[in-house]
Amino acid sequence: MPDKLVFSLSKSATHTMKKYVCSTMQLLEGLGVEGDAHAGKTVQHLSRLAKFFNKPNLRQVHLIHNELLDELRLKGFDIAPGQMGENITTKGIDLLGLPENTVLKIGEVAHIRITGLRNPCKQLDGIQPGLMQAVLDRDKDGNLIRKAGVMAVVEQSGMIHSQDTIEVILPSLPHKPLEPV
Repeated sequence: MPDKLVFSLSKSATHTMKKYVCSTMQLLEGLGVEGDAHAGKTVQHLSRLAKFFNKPNLRQVHLIHNELLDELRLKGFDIAPGQMGENITTKGIDLLGLPENTVLKIGEVAHIRITGLRNPCKQLDGIQPGLMQAVLDRDKDGNLIRKAGVMAVVEQSGMIHSQDTIEVILPSLPHKPLEPV
């Protein structure tokens, strides 16, 4: 079994936290996930529309690493893929450790570019109380660590499938750490 792969795919046509698992997904260059409420050239997240309505959509695709779901289970949370709003649940990739502008080639042709960290919101506590706090941590220096995944934009269209391999293509040096988008 490949080390880096798509564990699960999810989307929702409505602005709800939960997205629904699907076996295939069409990624559209410059837009995001076909049939997902967050697809678009400009900001689509309801919580950001008032302030950033005409800004580029840097949050077209949301990714979470399956290892986070495993970690949450150990803390007593029962979270399934798509439940925290992600489109792609990965396996075998340290998403949070990737630098900004890393490209992920998924399957045969699709390419997405990592734009930044997802900033977790209180809506997570609506899934299970305490979930928002569970996806936040502190490093040894007291700096906040956001573990709720990363956001990306689609750079090359393509159909992707559950269990597709993912190739990680790092940007040129110097690497810039991920910041919330």
